Amino acid sequence: MHKPHYLKQPRDALYGAIAALVASGCIANAALAQQAAGQDRPPTPVTVIDIKPQNTPAVYEVTGKTESSRAVEIRARVEGYLDKITYTEGDYVRKGKLLFQIDPKPFQAALDSAKGDLARAEAQLANARATLARVRPLAKENALSPKDLDDSVAATRSAQAQVQSAKAQVRTAQLNLGYTTITSPLNGVASKSVFREGSLVTPGTNSLLTTVVQLNPMWVNFGIGENEVLKFRQQKASGQLQTPQDVEVELVLANGAVYPQKGRIDYVAPSIDAQTGTLPMRATIPNPKNALSPSQFVRVRLQGVERLNVILVPQRAIMQGAQGKFVYVLSKDNKAKVQQVQVGDFVGEDWIVTSGLNGGERVIVDGAVKVRPDAPVKVTESTDDSKSTDAPQSADQ
Repeated sequence: MHKPHYLKQPRDALYGAIAALVASGCIANAALAQQAAGQDRPPTPVTVIDIKPQNTPAVYEVTGKTESSRAVEIRARVEGYLDKITYTEGDYVRKGKLLFQIDPKPFQAALDSAKGDLARAEAQLANARATLARVRPLAKENALSPKDLDDSVAATRSAQAQVQSAKAQVRTAQLNLGYTTITSPLNGVASKSVFREGSLVTPGTNSLLTTVVQLNPMWVNFGIGENEVLKFRQQKASGQLQTPQDVEVELVLANGAVYPQKGRIDYVAPSIDAQTGTLPMRATIPNPKNALSPSQFVRVRLQGVERLNVILVPQRAIMQGAQGKFVYVLSKDNKAKVQQVQVGDFVGEDWIVTSGLNGGERVIVDGAVKVRPDAPVKVTESTDDSKSTDAPQSADQ
């Protein structure tokens, strides 16, 4: 026999109330168990670092390009046929090495002709002087008219002028003859020859024969971004940076190798380049073994600049939260306290903290990810971060 449905409802409500009581009791027991477990949880083992201001190198790294410190275009200065090419293209040549020989015979003939003209002019001068020597005594005795004396003096001076002109022609012919022998003006590498033997070379626009580039020392051209320049000047004016009189330059090659020779900055442009937005600079690098070549891209590290009294914290100790970056600072009762910080540049594996830490704090490093705010911790190791690093900071970023 089925019971009316109105008799089932009180019983269902009773069952529901009993189930709710049981559930609430379980939840309460779970909360109590969790609280007891939290109270019984041992302090988190951590390592801390003693924070104190210190000086550390500030290394800036930018992209640069090598350039020959001296490149000379070898050009023809006289017209003639190219007789000889006496060097190997692409080889190292020394100063005074014969590179090209232009046919000297026409210029030797011109020199001989100029010397003949000089001899003729000197003979005429000697005759004019002898005539003047005979005329002057006669003119004093009024045996000749003054006009005859004046004509003799004028003839002597004209002969002297002709001698001077003839000497100039001889010097010009000697220079032209010398220009037929073309030698290297410096020690360097000679490029390929533009002309071949037997070609007619002429002075002027198309007179380039080859180029000789000096490899030691080598120039490196680079630029520092405008923002980085302004930041550098501001930090220097505020006493945060200390710069030496000569900033040292280190090169990193394309394969990642560090070039063994270091150089110095010898040129800084007076203004920012309007096209690139950078401050152009140039450094001179020794290149005794010719390991560097012109137009080679390198990374340039500026060394010698020092940051003064900065706070360095290992990067792994800095956390990111909803309100920004923070670190855990160890309190006097060995509890982890949250400290909000502002950070600046990277220095190797450390981060420069610009605000939030003043020195004297003990910052949790290893184990910080397991730490809860205001929870007790156990210090297993304390390290001294007085060391500094010289890892590069990219100024291109």
